[in-house]
Amino acid sequence: MAETPDEITLNYEEEGTLIVKEVDKVILSKGAWTTILFRYQDLNKTSGEYGPDKYSIRRYQKRNGQYLPKSKFNISSAAQAKKIIEALQEWID
Repeated sequence: MAETPDEITLNYEEEGTLIVKEVDKVILSKGAWTTILFRYQDLNKTSGEYGPDKYSIRRYQKRNGQYLPKSKFNISSAAQAKKIIEALQEWID
């Protein structure tokens, strides 16, 4: 488990193979509750190549000095991400 938000990652390995590769992350908020936006790719086990970018917003709660995952929302495609961006821009502007 991570002790700081900077240590939190989506990278996931099975038998030495990186199955989920974190491409980038933005820490949206820090504190007892931390929110992070991740950009990641999943490994296609058949082709051995990583698929298109995916995105995930995740919340972590700090307990006993460790950040524990509490909730997540996965954005499955660039098209869905663009729709979210458009809606937020409309609401904010």
